[in-house]
Amino acid sequence: MTRRIGWMILVAVVLVACAPRVGPGSLEAQTGDLLYVCNQEGASISVIDLATGEVVRTIDLESLGFGENAKPHHIAVESDGSFWYVSLIGANKVLKFDRQDRLVGQVDFETPGMLAVHPSADWLFVGRSMTAVSPPARLGIINRSDMSIEEVEVVFPRPHMLAADPQGRFVHTASLGENQIMTMAVADQGVTFTSVEGPHHVLAHGAVSPDGATLVVSGEHTGKLLVFDLGSPSQPRLARVLDVNPQPWHLVFSPDGHWLYFGNQLANTVTAVDTRDWVTKVIGGKGLAEPHGATVSRDGRYLYVSNRNLKGEYAPAAATTEWKRVGNVAVIDTRTLAIVRIIEVGPGPSGIEIIPGSE
Repeated sequence: MTRRIGWMILVAVVLVACAPRVGPGSLEAQTGDLLYVCNQEGASISVIDLATGEVVRTIDLESLGFGENAKPHHIAVESDGSFWYVSLIGANKVLKFDRQDRLVGQVDFETPGMLAVHPSADWLFVGRSMTAVSPPARLGIINRSDMSIEEVEVVFPRPHMLAADPQGRFVHTASLGENQIMTMAVADQGVTFTSVEGPHHVLAHGAVSPDGATLVVSGEHTGKLLVFDLGSPSQPRLARVLDVNPQPWHLVFSPDGHWLYFGNQLANTVTAVDTRDWVTKVIGGKGLAEPHGATVSRDGRYLYVSNRNLKGEYAPAAATTEWKRVGNVAVIDTRTLAIVRIIEVGPGPSGIEIIPGSE
């Protein structure tokens, strides 16, 4: 059943312009693709030059006044790389940075989690963090140009998942507390609700295929991958259910849509799914320690997976008394599904995203 949702303008933001403290590396000299990594337990963001595989600088959120418990969680990027956004669970903020990593805007939003940029309209969608016990049952829609925000009622509790249609027509979210998915038509804000049968899945993460034909959703508690047909985009139809390793996390498609990748936090593995036949392959190896975020290079050649390592299952290259607080990014060759590099970052890395170079 379709419902109309009232929109409530909650807050406008005063833009802030200040430069973050950074490590080695010239902003002007780097024109290639960069990987930004949220160090959720370290109040910082690591920036990796994908051409060299080196951390070229670190954005210190404490130096920007957000405190040691800021908890940066997820990153979303403008298609041309001109601006990027990060959710701060602990600071109850969504921040906007420009290409030179200058903070140019911020807005209040209680326990923000996942982010999704609309491909053509001036909107950034915001869900709630999984760590929030009883957050408002509302999604945020930020106007990116001025960082003003509206909140949209979603009826069900704990909306976390965000999966945006690449064509910008629909946005899907799901409840952590119930087996329900909500689909919102962007054009008129009309919504439909889809109930999912079976045990309590905890519908944690989702992604829409590049062609907009398929929605995939992970069941955190059941170790299931739920595959929905979007022939009627406003009414996802469950087409198949796959058993995967425990706690499937952030889902990401390859640019051509032929592969789907995600980490399995409780298994210390990564799953690769061939979407042409839905056969799964499991990737294991040194460095995979509570895998969390995932993203794919623009040419589809490499998969990048952040590893929280909060249990200290990965020992870093350099001996240190804080070795259990060293996270990493595993680089996986998508042709061989082999881990080819481990890049050490800050503690508890979570969301990661590629910012395209300016060349």
